[in-house]
Amino acid sequence: MGSGLDLGTLDLMLEALGDFVHAALPEERQLELDRTDICPEDTVRAMCGDDLGVQLAFIPEEYGGLGGGAFDSYRICERLARLDLGLATSVFATFLGGDPILFGGTSGQKERWLGRIAKEGLLFAYGATEPEAGSDLGALRTTARPVEGGYRITGRKQWISNGSIADVCCVLALAPGGPSWFVVERGTEGFSSAVPEDKHGIRLSNTAALYLDEVFVPAEHLVGLTEGRGLTQAQHVFGYTRLMVAAFGLGAGWEAVDRAIRFSADRVQAGTPLAAKQGYTHKLIVPHAVRLEAARAFIEETATRIDAGEGAQGVLNAEGAIAKYLASEAGNTAAEAAIQAHGGYGYTRPYLVEKIKRDVRITTIYEGTSEILEMTVARDRWQQHLKTRGTHYSETARSVAALPAETGAGTAALALDCLGALMETCRTERLTRSQHVLLRLGELIAYGEAAGSLAHRAADALGGTSPEKTDRRFSPATLSAVSRVFAREAAMRIAEEGTRLVLGALSPDGTAARTGLEGPRLDAVRAAQRGLLADMDLIADVLYGRADL
Repeated sequence: MGSGLDLGTLDLMLEALGDFVHAALPEERQLELDRTDICPEDTVRAMCGDDLGVQLAFIPEEYGGLGGGAFDSYRICERLARLDLGLATSVFATFLGGDPILFGGTSGQKERWLGRIAKEGLLFAYGATEPEAGSDLGALRTTARPVEGGYRITGRKQWISNGSIADVCCVLALAPGGPSWFVVERGTEGFSSAVPEDKHGIRLSNTAALYLDEVFVPAEHLVGLTEGRGLTQAQHVFGYTRLMVAAFGLGAGWEAVDRAIRFSADRVQAGTPLAAKQGYTHKLIVPHAVRLEAARAFIEETATRIDAGEGAQGVLNAEGAIAKYLASEAGNTAAEAAIQAHGGYGYTRPYLVEKIKRDVRITTIYEGTSEILEMTVARDRWQQHLKTRGTHYSETARSVAALPAETGAGTAALALDCLGALMETCRTERLTRSQHVLLRLGELIAYGEAAGSLAHRAADALGGTSPEKTDRRFSPATLSAVSRVFAREAAMRIAEEGTRLVLGALSPDGTAARTGLEGPRLDAVRAAQRGLLADMDLIADVLYGRADL
């Protein structure tokens, strides 16, 4: 990805997106399209056409685009998700569908296909998932048989966004040389789609199965012109594409929280607005705002690294997995809480949080389920733990501890130190032989690393060194309070759940009694919880406009 748009261009794009969608899809129309399960294809095409040109932000300048970077893409995807996650999915599907070409195509293929996305607003689809394979891209049954002048592709793809409206689809198929991507145009003989899926959420998106019956594609439609590179090409983009889905979870989650904030500011119970009730705000609002901002910190850190060139060759796959895991889970629970925050109204369609909850749920499934992500993260960080002889997280903890104390850096460092101790105990006791242990480690790793990332973000805000295009909803002082609250949660989760995990994994007659988290570490984690309520009060006051810190 490029270094990105200038701040003025990005701000104009975000503003134009909001204006366009509010005009084209007012809430009443969104609710009607959701009820009737119809994708507004006209709106999607208009967004990718001369009316708006959102697709230009995702296309390199040399192919007619604006050359937006990962940071720009995250901000745009977050904004799209706030407007409507189904619509966002339809727009994003084109860029996901074109990624095999962007990252693996020849210069001629990029010029042809990416140029047409930029100039003509072509809609793409990403044809990877199959009915029996799910997330396992290596279990392909779709085949590409060489014939004179090209290939004959036969197979079926499932859960394909833009499946029945895309002009072009990149299809992953098993060629003699291995899994390979092929560009298949709509209308090609033997290429068809099923009726759109009747989905739980994102009903404004088009999702359909694809059927390929001896579909002929010319040899020049083999992405990269070399067989067997398909899985490698897919791995190259996960760090980036999962970051964008993370932005979807972030945007939808914040939209739900903000609707709950507005509702509770006006809703009076027993003579007092809900917004003034600590039992309400500290359960249904503040914790979710904090987790969403922790996810944002990790998204922004990873986007910055991708734009600096670190994301090539799939280097940041684990980071993309952490970002998506944190943001999608936080967005999903935030939307759930928003329904509760609205009471009975939240369970009805006109208040929209019910729809947001159904929509955001998919972010924990597509582009890698939360469980796949936990495994991805755990395996990657487990290898780091072994390669560094157990020092990876202790070294990271020392780095975080050097940040300003008001950011909660000491507690974040403690969380990372506990994480390192937990992983070492898992090594000595050989507990990662249990898949359950490995997945739960993935969750705890995500929390620990996010605590460090958020402390860094708060420190940058205090020092005036935040990225130019960072979200600036919160002041440096408020962001530090957010970081302190999340660091406490991460440390407690790692210490308490880590202890439970280790003791639960040991055999009933096992002799090992220590987890590495007892004594001083656990005492320190508990002591760090002091001041939690005051910080939550501060955050609530800022969210409701009662303070400006």
